[in-house]
Amino acid sequence: MAGIKIRAKEKNGITEFKALVEHPMETGNRKDSKGNIIPAQFIQEVVVKHGDKVVMTAEWGPAVSKNPYLSFKFKGAAKGDTLNLSWVDNTGESDSLDAKIK
Repeated sequence: MAGIKIRAKEKNGITEFKALVEHPMETGNRKDSKGNIIPAQFIQEVVVKHGDKVVMTAEWGPAVSKNPYLSFKFKGAAKGDTLNLSWVDNTGESDSLDAKIK
């Protein structure tokens, strides 16, 4: 897996958060070219924090597409503040990334 890309911009007291998470998001229902079932591997939980405060939590499952895109808006942040996105999948893999608000 290659990682996470985040963009966050604050305007008039509202921060718009956008992220692209690179992940195969396999359902466990597909087969490879040899007919073998590809094991399920999908993100189960996504958390976005502003400092120590959780501003968004999502519980995902196998129906979410490969390399999912996430976008939402929230109040209470300022330019230069740090946001953190972290995720954990059903196999125990995880990733995390910090980004500054522009």
